[in-house]
Amino acid sequence: MDTKAFKRSLQQSENYHRRSLGHAAEVMEVMDSEYQSQLIQEIRQNNYRLQRGNVTIRLAEAFGFCWGVERAVAMAYETRQHFPQERIWITNEIIHNPSVNQRLREMDVNFIPAIAGEKDFSQIDTGDVVILPAFGASVLEMQILDEKGCKIVDTTCPWVSKVWNSVEKHKKRQYTSIIHGKYAHEETIATSSFAGIYLVVLNLEQANYVSRYILEGGNRTEFLEKFKNAHSVGFDPDKDLDCIGIANQTTMLKSETEQIGKLFEKTMLQKYGPTALNDHFMSFNTICDATQERQDAMFDLVKENLSLMVVIGGYNSSNTTHLQEISVEHNIPSYHIDSASRIGPGNRVEHKPLDKELEVVENWLPEGEICVGVTSGASTPDKVVEEVMEKIFAIKAVNSLVNHG
Repeated sequence: MDTKAFKRSLQQSENYHRRSLGHAAEVMEVMDSEYQSQLIQEIRQNNYRLQRGNVTIRLAEAFGFCWGVERAVAMAYETRQHFPQERIWITNEIIHNPSVNQRLREMDVNFIPAIAGEKDFSQIDTGDVVILPAFGASVLEMQILDEKGCKIVDTTCPWVSKVWNSVEKHKKRQYTSIIHGKYAHEETIATSSFAGIYLVVLNLEQANYVSRYILEGGNRTEFLEKFKNAHSVGFDPDKDLDCIGIANQTTMLKSETEQIGKLFEKTMLQKYGPTALNDHFMSFNTICDATQERQDAMFDLVKENLSLMVVIGGYNSSNTTHLQEISVEHNIPSYHIDSASRIGPGNRVEHKPLDKELEVVENWLPEGEICVGVTSGASTPDKVVEEVMEKIFAIKAVNSLVNHG
């Protein structure tokens, strides 16, 4: 299928909306009151530092809502205002933040149900309005909605669209797209639907396995089992790795995406030599600026003398998980929570350690003077960060009174 032609014809349809629906000013006013924080503004102006009693908060210098997320949420709010009577659906969570998604439910925005992992579009009728979230939607989903005669409001982040353009260039030259990402993540599902032949690698370890296969060959059955569900239909590692292009899920760890790109460039250079490299390898920079800025700010923050780190964001948020990884790699006690409600009662926290289920920790805030690093993923509103900080201050204030009482 010519995905580029389909996308072009969809975008020319009168049912398709990708720009503001004309309510931007009113919507920004509502969003400011719901998601912004006066306290965060003060901390920003105070060199990202706040001290109260025996607690010092060090805030990352880039955190929280990115431009693409803010745009997607604003467009969802505008959609409700612009279509007050129509039924409104969204193909997935608008962003990976529970409070924002709950807010949309309160505004009578329906989430398309999934049955056994497959989305059920049967309840959607002609004339219904359907929002595509920030990470986009697959070509198949867009086709279904187009055929049903739905009004489509597309909030896909332009950085994600940039990756789609890259994989379409790979497809045009009949190159296999090697996508650094999580094969079951909505964004990677959407990206792979625009690709021709593709393979999804999760990390550098998997990329090294593929690199060795390109150079030395290997067990085809083992390869296909290792990348089960993570490749295009009919993928053959013995012929589909001759020409490759690199792409990525925009929220992956920037340093790892770069390492994977360099590894495959070196691999193809070794196999085909410098003069033929461009006939076998393509790479475009598709690392999202906002993801990069938040990761860079985290690398700066972990250099500080911190007692612990609090990382705030949805548990299914890939960019938040990578911020947590940076903290863990630097051996800082780290707590990933999705909202302030995870803290308390008393000095306890329910958090998600890396690659584990939720667990409860008692007495998580140490006694005496502490310095707490705080950051949040690109889908987390400032107001949520403020609520977390206020809870930390409150616990320490109470404990201080008890200890000195």
